[in-house]
Amino acid sequence: MKKSVSRRNFFNQTIGIGAGALLLPLFPKINLRSSADRNKPLIITSHSNETGQKAMETGWEVLMKGGSAVDAVEKAANIIEVDPEDTSVGYGGLPNERGVVQLDASFMDGKTYSAGAVACLENIKTPASVAKLVMQHTDHVILVGTGALEFAKAWGFAEENLLTEKARKIWLRWKEEMSPADDWGAPEHLQNIMKKESYRKDFPDIEHHYGTTNVLAIDTNGDIAGCTTTSGLSFKLNGRIGDSPIIGAGLYVDNEVGAAGATGRGEDVIKSCASYYIVLRMKEGRTPQQACEDALRMIVDRYRKVNPDYFPSEKFVAINRVC
Repeated sequence: MKKSVSRRNFFNQTIGIGAGALLLPLFPKINLRSSADRNKPLIITSHSNETGQKAMETGWEVLMKGGSAVDAVEKAANIIEVDPEDTSVGYGGLPNERGVVQLDASFMDGKTYSAGAVACLENIKTPASVAKLVMQHTDHVILVGTGALEFAKAWGFAEENLLTEKARKIWLRWKEEMSPADDWGAPEHLQNIMKKESYRKDFPDIEHHYGTTNVLAIDTNGDIAGCTTTSGLSFKLNGRIGDSPIIGAGLYVDNEVGAAGATGRGEDVIKSCASYYIVLRMKEGRTPQQACEDALRMIVDRYRKVNPDYFPSEKFVAINRVC
């Protein structure tokens, strides 16, 4: 059984699988794979646009040729990372408050129980590939900032400007709208007569806060791998990292059980160790759908004690082995 859950119109792109669910107010009926699919490969992503579809086709081709889940996940994630129109991942991702694009990514191989991650990585389009190299060629799990960049350059990655004109315009508009008390925006004598429009009017498809891609796969050998990659919370404080590069929060893989990844408010996911929790729940016999719902409810219940009207924005994707 392999399934995912989300708070809004989630759509997992894969061969032979598709399902979605809302955090509130209910979870719709879904379809589950049967044990007859045990030896069939699988790849899914949380990305729902045409680039996500292309990514799945690329990863699926790797799997159908007998390739590993690790390679399939990397190739699929790279397709999304290099898309300049995507403002949530890699090249074209929205920058931090200073206008600098800082990327986070994690990778985990269920077969070897190895993991690697990078955080606050600048000037490299494909952080997923760098995270994979951290996993395979160091005895560390995470490299950050200049150390992550030096590692990437040592492996031949070329530095490139990741801030596209689209992302730059969104960032500059945000700065103008951020405060009426600073000097960004129209001249003072025009401010009261000019109609102010939110950057959302010109960029209605932009999610201001969140944006992450999860890719999870099972290959023909039954081995499982996963990747989470992101440009992080838009306009974040310089140096902030979210859940995506943290194993157990934004990603967790167990070859004997399954895998889970997260998007949404990274701080919520970090505090709940959500992906690890989902895999643990599946190990206890919960389906991926049920395990994702369990994680959502856990997070909601935690905040309910402090602010009963607050509902976080997490989205999870999970797969498990067919027993």
